[in-house]
Amino acid sequence: MTRSLKKGPYVDERLLKKIAGKKPLETGVIKTWSRACQISPEMIGFVFGVHNGKDHIEVLVTEDMVGHRLGEFSSTRKFVKHGGKMQKELEAAKKASEISAAKSAKAAPAAKKK
Repeated sequence: MTRSLKKGPYVDERLLKKIAGKKPLETGVIKTWSRACQISPEMIGFVFGVHNGKDHIEVLVTEDMVGHRLGEFSSTRKFVKHGGKMQKELEAAKKASEISAAKSAKAAPAAKKK
């Protein structure tokens, strides 16, 4: 559900103070825990370290991001592959075939030189 238009967008005041009067290229990573803060046009070019619950994920703000929330660009969940033992075996076989193909491609030019 969106925020009421009469209230205006939520932009964290402390975050605006941190970027006030600074140049985007000279400022380092600005750490923040305010994931709900909306990105405003003043933030373009700055790099924010958005907390995801464990680490600070670096987010470079561009023009396309204005109006979105900072938390949208710092995911809180880590995807772990589907599968298990069978999937590992398939990946190992695929990797072995790639290695053998690379070796045969390397050996073919050497045979042509002789």
